[in-house]
Amino acid sequence: MQYQWYPGHMTKAKRQMQEDIKLVDLVIELVDARIPISSHNPDIDTLGRQKSRMVLLNKADLADEAKNQAWCDYYKKQGIFAVRLDARNRGGMKDVQSVIQDACREKIERNLKRGIINRPVRAMVAGIPNVGKSTFINSFAGKACAKTGNKPGVTKGKQWIRLNKQVELLDTPGILWPKFENQIIGMHLAYIGSIRDEIVNREELAFELLKELLERYPGLLADRFALSAAQTPLEALEQVAKNRNCLKKGGELDTEKAAAMLLEEFRSGKLGRITMEEPRDRADVSMDDQ
Repeated sequence: MQYQWYPGHMTKAKRQMQEDIKLVDLVIELVDARIPISSHNPDIDTLGRQKSRMVLLNKADLADEAKNQAWCDYYKKQGIFAVRLDARNRGGMKDVQSVIQDACREKIERNLKRGIINRPVRAMVAGIPNVGKSTFINSFAGKACAKTGNKPGVTKGKQWIRLNKQVELLDTPGILWPKFENQIIGMHLAYIGSIRDEIVNREELAFELLKELLERYPGLLADRFALSAAQTPLEALEQVAKNRNCLKKGGELDTEKAAAMLLEEFRSGKLGRITMEEPRDRADVSMDDQ
């Protein structure tokens, strides 16, 4: 199955970001902590090349904590500031505020030497669809400044948001790149819902998710669904259907319903804290693999 989704408004959004990048001091990229490679848009590396960079590992509460730390260590080595985050929880926003100031300290000090006082840091908030940008902005601001939704493509225009005397944020629409050369990326994005469910085969997607989970977290699936690594994806999905009593009329197993349920439980964290990508996977999940 080919995974692809690139609405027309994203081309316009990318062009607008190329213009807006000139106005900001800092690029804040949200990635999904469960798939930091696949939820990173490589276009942002190009767009933000001359700017300070910060990555927010959003939904870190759903991700494996040891792997959250491994990713923070990785970004630090790249000279990129990183913060674990649950965008729905305002409690973590003090850490974000502090790291923004650290990331832009040189710029702030240059301004002070030039007599520019109290100029707020201007930051662009970027990321792929459905990664939580608007939820983050609203939590950070303490009020509803940006539209939110549980489907990709809710934010379709830019907006400046003054959070306080220290920070102004530029919200941007979520953008994906036009073609996923490596279909692992598209598959992982489909897992978390950044590609609309309506355009993917959820049973095939559930097969792939089960294969990966049985490799990475076999004990978790054994405990929850009585699955074993020896089962084929179809056998595993049928076992999930039996375990959750997903039946059609006549008692036939409803694997389509089981697939939808499995994806929902993964996305909501009901399966447990799971990370599908680690820094060492970067060579395998490359943006330009064929």
